[in-house]
Amino acid sequence: MTDDLPRRVLAPLEAALPDLEALYKDLHQHPELAFAETRTAAEVARRLTEDGFEVHTGIGRTGVAGVLRNGEGPTVLLRADMDALPIEEQTGLPYASTARGVDDGNDVPVMHACGHDMHVTWLSGAARLLAADREAWSGTLLAVFQPAEEGKGGAKAMLEDGLFDRVGRPDVAFGQHVASAPAGWMFTRPGVLMAAAEVMRITLHGQGGHSSRPEATVDPIVMAASVVLKLQTVVSWEIAATESAVVSVGSVHAGTAPNVIPDEAVLEISTRAFDDGMMKRVRAAVERIVNAEAVAAGAPKPPTIETLAAYSATDNDEAETNALTEVFREHFGAEATHLAPQITGSEDFGEFGRAAGIPSVFWLVGGADRDEVLAALNEGRFERDVPAAHTSRFAPILHPTLRAGVESLVVAALSRFAPPS
Repeated sequence: MTDDLPRRVLAPLEAALPDLEALYKDLHQHPELAFAETRTAAEVARRLTEDGFEVHTGIGRTGVAGVLRNGEGPTVLLRADMDALPIEEQTGLPYASTARGVDDGNDVPVMHACGHDMHVTWLSGAARLLAADREAWSGTLLAVFQPAEEGKGGAKAMLEDGLFDRVGRPDVAFGQHVASAPAGWMFTRPGVLMAAAEVMRITLHGQGGHSSRPEATVDPIVMAASVVLKLQTVVSWEIAATESAVVSVGSVHAGTAPNVIPDEAVLEISTRAFDDGMMKRVRAAVERIVNAEAVAAGAPKPPTIETLAAYSATDNDEAETNALTEVFREHFGAEATHLAPQITGSEDFGEFGRAAGIPSVFWLVGGADRDEVLAALNEGRFERDVPAAHTSRFAPILHPTLRAGVESLVVAALSRFAPPS
């Protein structure tokens, strides 16, 4: 594919940027938690309808899918995730979020701390441009706006609710994520890009009582403290230096008063690795440690271990990724197209490709100030100075991030559609 066709389809993008900027700021100011993305879903459905798509709503509770049939040719799925996180924004932006929501029954601040507002804006913009120039391509475009990517299994929810029965089965799936890297740069990687992950809730059962008589209790808080410390040894003691895994305790809840020993303590943890064999080893180590600590403490019953979410590794099809990388080099330039590092973060985008039995490609789009990123890297200050996703200071710069993400989706889709007849 020469770059003439993408440039033709992208020609109206400059004029569309003010509208996309307004959409992004609106989404950023009105973030919604997993499976509560009703306002976001309504807005993307409205825009898809306006652009001539056949629109399906309420898929997997709050998911939206737009179908644009445009003659014979491949069916290309483009996906964006919509949900935000229970984090209080500290960016200082004039359009910073002050929203609140309910997470597991708790009132919490809400922020788009992972860039999903940017993802929605990108896909909305790409869908509009492709719909506006249907003479430039032939095939079917599926624009999928997914809920609940943040550990809640939104992709599986859409699939189990019959996504492909409603919109048809795609031939290829494309997705992308904004990254703390120079804005406008593309990062691709054939094979495993992002780690597999499992999110677990562990309930340690004790025997409560008055804090003045600990000898009459089995203290689950002491048990939890011991478990948290022992879990740190899974990676340091049981994983070889040539291998990798992550075990993180993200949440600890126990007790309601300083003079009461509670009946239970609850830990929520996440584990990550780049292959299924390592994931099984880590899971076995977690179970062994948790159960052993309960026995050592004399717990009245074994711990309860629940899997809240499980993601397979994001495994990019090699041929499709290599082909797309060449397309990106042609469009963005070799200096802006790079090999992505493997990332221990996780994604459920790969569920779409696995369910359909089709190749899929997921890539990263830089969204941070180029000079600041390069200076921080050169001076060894990157981790300190460049805000990462899932932190209160994370916010992509608007330009050229908006343009680059729309362009990459359009270019990817056109690379797979049939040429105009």
